[in-house]
Amino acid sequence: MRHRSDRFSSKSTAVAGIGLLIALLALPLLQQAWGAKTSSRVVAVGDVHGDLEALVSILQKAGIIDDQRRWSGGNATLVQTGDILDRGAQDRQVMDLLMELEKEAPKGGGRVVVLLGNHEMMNIMGDLSYVAPAAYTSFVDGESEQRRQKAYQDYLQLIKQRGQALGNPTGITSEVEQQWMEEHPPGFVEYREALKPKGKYGSWLRNRPAIVQIADTLFLHGGIHPNLANLKVQEINQRIKEEIQAFDTYTQHMVQEKLILSFFTLNEIVSAAQEEVEWREAEAGKEDPQLTLLKEFLNFGSWLSTHPDGPLWFRGFAQWSEEEGAQQLPQLLRAYGVKHFVVGHTPQLPVQIQMRFEGKIFLIDTGMLSSYYRGGGASALEIQDGKFTAIYLDSREELGENGR
Repeated sequence: MRHRSDRFSSKSTAVAGIGLLIALLALPLLQQAWGAKTSSRVVAVGDVHGDLEALVSILQKAGIIDDQRRWSGGNATLVQTGDILDRGAQDRQVMDLLMELEKEAPKGGGRVVVLLGNHEMMNIMGDLSYVAPAAYTSFVDGESEQRRQKAYQDYLQLIKQRGQALGNPTGITSEVEQQWMEEHPPGFVEYREALKPKGKYGSWLRNRPAIVQIADTLFLHGGIHPNLANLKVQEINQRIKEEIQAFDTYTQHMVQEKLILSFFTLNEIVSAAQEEVEWREAEAGKEDPQLTLLKEFLNFGSWLSTHPDGPLWFRGFAQWSEEEGAQQLPQLLRAYGVKHFVVGHTPQLPVQIQMRFEGKIFLIDTGMLSSYYRGGGASALEIQDGKFTAIYLDSREELGENGR
């Protein structure tokens, strides 16, 4: 995903422009609060990246699911810290399992919390750079080729219309068709549809929080940049939710204006928006509502959900030196009223959950998708009665009480 180096504004661009979008499309903002809840036992699992079997194995080892992959964790809380998607082949199956466990856990007094990672955000926005071909295959059915051919015809029609509107007719060659088919394999259209706002998986992902506090521990995917310490947990979750809603609203408007098609990737959406901006600036020579809207959209790289220092992307917790951590962590812990942060995002290889800064930070991404991460493997962090334990497929390692 492309990023811009702009500093965070006091109010996200998405929120600043949302009034105009609502006036155009009348879509309400979604709201959901995720806060603290005590639990006698918490099991946290890091990046899955489409490796269903590894996830199942570590959840069974931790006593969260049984041999039939049903919830057996009693009143425990399972936290998955994001990046369930991309790189691996079984994205769909991983989501299906977690969605089912979300339903089953409350019956035993437990709960499942799946957090957004940067790869979930990328897929929501149509950045499919890391989607494995086999992940598309899992969406193929008997009508996939028919949908694919229709999508290509719709693409050709749009290209011709856009070329005429912009005064730049585009010729379509056999090479264009071949490239398009390679970039849109069977299952691609269905995958995009399933991850749209009303799709089975898109709707579910859009209702995941970015950050959750349980007792004295904060769980999230990347980390908290010190400059964001003034934002509360609920504010972070709400801003990211609003940014996702804004993105959906922008793109829906662009579909309605026949600038893009609903299955376009992020690169295609950005190219279409930039092309329209350049044309409008050259033709009109002044701002208009459509131009303003598109310029606001193109600033998405500075949003909290996409910025490299945002909570889905920040790697400081893994990269800080001891001196930097000693300087930055006290204010962060005070700001959130917690004692520990648990994050994924940065693989710890070979497999070893890392405890940093005297247990103030736990890094739990251990490269579960071992076919991609050499030396990687599944792990889980157990928190119970103030004790932290690393769980591996072949062992358990006591990390100490309160992380010490």
